[in-house]
Amino acid sequence: MSTGSYYEPIDTSRYKPTAHASGAWDPDEQHFSPLGGLAVHAIDRHLARRADNSLLVSRISFDILGRLALDECEIRVETIRPGRTIELIEATALIADRPVVRARAWLLAAGDTTAVAGGAPEPLTSPDKLASWPLTDVWPGGYIASLDVRPLAAPQPGRTTAWISTGLDLVAGQRSSPLASYVALVDTANGIAIRQPPTAWMFPNVDLTIHLHRQPEGRWTGLDTTVTFGATGQGVTTSVLHDVHGPLGHAQQILTIRPQPTAAPLERQRHLRFPYA
Repeated sequence: MSTGSYYEPIDTSRYKPTAHASGAWDPDEQHFSPLGGLAVHAIDRHLARRADNSLLVSRISFDILGRLALDECEIRVETIRPGRTIELIEATALIADRPVVRARAWLLAAGDTTAVAGGAPEPLTSPDKLASWPLTDVWPGGYIASLDVRPLAAPQPGRTTAWISTGLDLVAGQRSSPLASYVALVDTANGIAIRQPPTAWMFPNVDLTIHLHRQPEGRWTGLDTTVTFGATGQGVTTSVLHDVHGPLGHAQQILTIRPQPTAAPLERQRHLRFPYA
């Protein structure tokens, strides 16, 4: 590990992943979580070129389109639907000139609604009062090894509430927004509340959707996570999102569930790990 970041910039739109970005299902792939944060980082840089930045990112949806090889990636950003009070931005991540992730962010106008705010659940216990849990006991990969995970109680099959943090920068030499740094940890949710051992079952997510009623602050991502497996090969990971000030939104991931291929040839195993590649 020769760097303190998940990515190193190559130019204004291209990035090289470090070993810290390597995945849990396959160390030769990128874990989606930091790549999702990188897409938000690219959206932030796209928006920073404008004079008016009064809109707030309120929903981000990611679709994972292919295998996330641990190779150089490019992020292309464009405004799909401009507007003064509502705007839609799209970021596409490409590896070897092939789109592998498409992210769409809805931006909404900010305003003072303090007088009517309410309806959120109670805040979580502070991470400062909790002990770390070695998630590397469950998952391999450089990304997992980079995390400080602090559960509020002993993790249960399909149910865990935990704080996630990292000491690494998202992009070397570049300041990331609190939102990009926060989003870079949200996809961890599918790995903290496993229903079945990943050595026996595969359950990768093919998307991530985040809805926010407040912008995140601080270095901790709180995940109050429930995982549900259906009877026909699909599952859903659902999380209430928190920071140290309280709840701020929700996240959902759709899962494709299947037994681990214990004796399949290597190339077949790789296809099964990422069946839509």
